[in-house]
Amino acid sequence: MSLILGLESSCDDTSAALVTSDRRILAQAVVGQNQAHQPYGGVVPEIAARAHVEILPALIEQVLDEAKASVSDLDAVAATAGPGLIGGVMVALLAGKGIALAAGRPLIAVNHLEGHALSPRLVDPDLAFPYLLLLVSGGHCQLLEVRGVGDYRRLATTIDDAAGEAFDKAAKLLGLPYPGGPAIEELAKAGDPVAVPLPRPLVGSGEPHFSFAGLKSAVQRAVAAGTHSPEDIAASFQQAVVDCLVDRTRLALGTSDAPALVVAGGVAANKAIRSALSNLAKNEGRHFSVPPAWLCTDNAAMIAWAGAERLAQGLTDELDAPARARWPLDEAAGKVRGAGVKA
Repeated sequence: MSLILGLESSCDDTSAALVTSDRRILAQAVVGQNQAHQPYGGVVPEIAARAHVEILPALIEQVLDEAKASVSDLDAVAATAGPGLIGGVMVALLAGKGIALAAGRPLIAVNHLEGHALSPRLVDPDLAFPYLLLLVSGGHCQLLEVRGVGDYRRLATTIDDAAGEAFDKAAKLLGLPYPGGPAIEELAKAGDPVAVPLPRPLVGSGEPHFSFAGLKSAVQRAVAAGTHSPEDIAASFQQAVVDCLVDRTRLALGTSDAPALVVAGGVAANKAIRSALSNLAKNEGRHFSVPPAWLCTDNAAMIAWAGAERLAQGLTDELDAPARARWPLDEAAGKVRGAGVKA
């Protein structure tokens, strides 16, 4: 049994966690920055990085105290090394390097996306490789075959906005607070999901990728027209995103024999999306796995777990491991048209 300290600071959540290789979360602390960024309608990188510097040391002490552990009890330190806002990424990575050096323990520089990709295995011990992963978050929207630790094949990505980015932009158009995903989900409960005719970009096409920029523009036009209630626009937008995700995932399932469909990332916390994809998996005869909502958003438990999985394979890193703003899981995947190269 290994004990891993995980550190996460890639965007606007600061987190530390202690996780064991037998899937026990001994302690976790997460501090968000929503209030600091709400006046701007999105994350301000400089504000986020400064907050990480101020918050992370106390969180590390907190989880060690809660677990009644010390750095000498650690078997490794896992820290997010990218992708993300580079100023924020550097905070967790430098802290992790310092602790690893001081304690004489291995450093594991974790790809934040791998943290999401492996997070379902933290709570679902029966989930074996390979599986088809829909990774859907504020900055990423991808379909990947997860064939093993560090072994990923990208099947599809976004050619413009990610789904979570579209949620945030649509929420801003509706005058809703940041973060936009939970705000739209709540408002949509009182709306009619078929009231506003919105597009489903690429649905029904043979192209495997995602696109949400046109949907965002359609929401902008609907808001400007003033003929529909905010509740109906929110519900119709959410349903359009659901339809896009289901259609693209169904297409990917047709090209993969992976026995399980897995959904991870912040947008996977949306109940309508979870339900629709669960039904898709059932109809396609695949096992369905999705982490609990708290494990979908950015957190250090998933980073620690990814560290545990990598440590078990002997995959550790030198102390000069770089912070990376961009870091694809499938580095061999070709570029796609549009801005999809960011994924």
